[in-house]
Amino acid sequence: MLPEAPLPICVAALYRFTAFEDCAAIRAPLEALCRAQGVKGTLLLAREGINGTIAGSDAGIAAVLAHIRALPGCAALEPKLSRAATMPFHRMKVRIKREIVTMGEPDIDPLADVGHYVAPEAWNALIAAPDTIVIDTRNDYEVAVGTFRGAIDPQTPTFRDFPAWFRAQRDTLLGGGVAPKVAMFCTGGIRCEKATAFLKAEGVDEVYHLEGGILNYLETVPAEESLWEGECFVFDERVTVVHGLAKGSHDLCRACRRPIGAADRASPLYVEGVSCPACHAERSDDQRAGYAERMRQTRFAEARGEPHVGATHR
Repeated sequence: MLPEAPLPICVAALYRFTAFEDCAAIRAPLEALCRAQGVKGTLLLAREGINGTIAGSDAGIAAVLAHIRALPGCAALEPKLSRAATMPFHRMKVRIKREIVTMGEPDIDPLADVGHYVAPEAWNALIAAPDTIVIDTRNDYEVAVGTFRGAIDPQTPTFRDFPAWFRAQRDTLLGGGVAPKVAMFCTGGIRCEKATAFLKAEGVDEVYHLEGGILNYLETVPAEESLWEGECFVFDERVTVVHGLAKGSHDLCRACRRPIGAADRASPLYVEGVSCPACHAERSDDQRAGYAERMRQTRFAEARGEPHVGATHR
């Protein structure tokens, strides 16, 4: 029997903290190359570096990664590669931002001081130790679909809320002093670069973070040895992934962009493309009517065999 053919689309999740002096000069040729190579996704540029996820053919992704590695400070870029059956993005966007991951703490510099990197193979022992506090730095809707056993969920809607949460909970978390070890994790590692730098600036010395994030752990650690529970939310059309970075079981609510599982789909508040239990009370009847029209246009386009790329609502 012939070996199973790999899925056709290469997906690259990447980030690099480095000093970019002129993001505008970087943006145009980078976006032009992505479009020429048929690569889609989102890349963010800021004075602190680059972040994003892109997808395309193996050759297209290789060409874009080679271009990025030639940028200042990016030679050691180590993207997390996975595969998808279909293109997980509708368009290509290269945007200039204040931060490549928004924390809202302008004095935090991951290039100056960050926590200790922990390889996936050593992560289980660290988080199982009784003197380790484990914190999930991701957003509440991400944590809801999966996290590490015993991890603290800050229940923060955005990463910008993390500093205020830590400052409010510091005495409870650390007992009024400094815990021997604080271990933090996120999807691909970028949020933990800033989170550990933030905790170091707050006077916490023994800070650790999962190298390459959850994605690296799920690819590296066998499922039978795993301390991960559930699925991992990713910011593309795969929605969630599991061990081996295979596509998970969740879909995406097109109204609020949150993940929805089997229980959500069974709820009377779930209408495909219009609402889910998490966002039904957050939207007006007029908004839901707009989503319903967008869904109708999407189905018409699919029936004609054409892509429909409408406005994204949050």
